[in-house]
Amino acid sequence: MSKNTKTIPVPPDVADTMVSLRGVHKYFGHLHVLKGVDLDIRKGEVCVLIGPSGSGKSTVLRCINQLEEISAGRIYFDGQLLGLKETPAPSSAWQLYWCQRTGALTGHDTVLHQLPDKVISTQRERIGMVFQRFNLFPHKTALENVMEAPVHVAGIDRTTARKEALDLLAQVGLADRLNHYPAQLSGGQQQRVAIARALAMKPELMLFDEPTSALDPELVGEVLQVMKDLAHRGMTMMVVTHEIGFAREVGHKVAFMDGGQIIEMGSPTEVLDHPREARTQEFISKVL
Repeated sequence: MSKNTKTIPVPPDVADTMVSLRGVHKYFGHLHVLKGVDLDIRKGEVCVLIGPSGSGKSTVLRCINQLEEISAGRIYFDGQLLGLKETPAPSSAWQLYWCQRTGALTGHDTVLHQLPDKVISTQRERIGMVFQRFNLFPHKTALENVMEAPVHVAGIDRTTARKEALDLLAQVGLADRLNHYPAQLSGGQQQRVAIARALAMKPELMLFDEPTSALDPELVGEVLQVMKDLAHRGMTMMVVTHEIGFAREVGHKVAFMDGGQIIEMGSPTEVLDHPREARTQEFISKVL
């Protein structure tokens, strides 16, 4: 490989954003799930992804959190390329051959190398994610679930981690459920513990993948309220949801996806009340 250490500058159009996707593609075998997704999220912005099942919404979040490797394109987080290191393209045919043998992705002017797992893990610590299923440790209390990552991943002392976990559980309205195990909590309460657990690592971005879809209807509101409170506190958020009311009330930006592409994007008023694209109009007419 060339010893050229020239720094690859961040593209100017993504330098001032929290999250930027540029030409992101994702294949699962022969299935083309994401087809050139471009998306920018600014700091403090709430972006809501809507669309039919199978449109690629959850895959976008999983790629941002590096649970899935992208097949092509780039994802930037706070100006940093996620999951990959970009270096100048090799200057000789032999260097190009070696890059291809080692699995590096080559472009016109640069080569992309997969980052080590340890570096990827460090990047992921800055991004919190809440899933449809709560995935709490069943043998640990609510308090212990929230303390787990700060103590065992971030290396925070238990006294500090406990104090911060208490504050977070109070923030999500569960100060009286500290010592309850998941089986003793309702679905809404478990999801609120999951949100507190994600916040315990002090993320700069929160990803929510249909966080209310597994809940009984009467429990949805309590989880949405916690998410609204987070938005009002200035947390940068990306939310995949079918809760159109939430998108309208909290979202700064709504993106409608179908077939692995963003079909239409704009303010909630633009996309939900005055959609331009026929496919968006069809979808909105069925969910409102």
